[in-house]
Amino acid sequence: MKHKSEFIIPFYGEQSRSALLKKCLYIPAHCHEHEPVAFSWEDPFVFEKPQPLIVEYCSGNGQWIGEMAKHCPQFNWIAVERDFERARKIWLKIFRMQLDNLFVVYGEGLVFSRHYLPSASVKEVYVNFPDPWPKRRHAKHRIIQKNFIDEMNRILSPNGIVTLVTDDVSYSEEMIALFSSWKSLFDPALYVTEWPEYGDSFFQSLWIKQQRIIRYHRFIQG
Repeated sequence: MKHKSEFIIPFYGEQSRSALLKKCLYIPAHCHEHEPVAFSWEDPFVFEKPQPLIVEYCSGNGQWIGEMAKHCPQFNWIAVERDFERARKIWLKIFRMQLDNLFVVYGEGLVFSRHYLPSASVKEVYVNFPDPWPKRRHAKHRIIQKNFIDEMNRILSPNGIVTLVTDDVSYSEEMIALFSSWKSLFDPALYVTEWPEYGDSFFQSLWIKQQRIIRYHRFIQG
């Protein structure tokens, strides 16, 4: 798979709008025009072939999802990351590792879900080590909130799965409370502190070295 080394922002200022690029969907922070780049996830320009979709939010530098895409080629993987340099690293992995089944979204996760993921289109969702925003006044910035859960319920196919991973105790408790309060939508199926075959990521390795307890949560759509 050939590529250019540049990972660019195609629009600035008042001209900012979403754009479908090679193996990347660019969604600016203040975008109000989504329809012009409406597309199908089965389009060969996006993925080489149609397969079940798996989405990871807060993908970081793409270590975890890159390895998953490599070892699970029977799925199409979407990495969602709002930081430019991290999204760029994921984009480069796609070409360096020749991952035709990996696609990167540079943008905010909730906006992406609302505008670019059809209902019942996703098999699984992963959120690995989202920013815990530990201060109470910043908690509103956390990705795991009611509006996010609502979107997960909409985009997941029947019996779809959401997996959340964090080392933060309070965030873990909040995740459980939020999803458990929606029992008609999601049924808790798993909560463990060890999952050897889960896969590795930058933050997982870092927190394990610091002897922090990793909390894995899995919810199945009811």
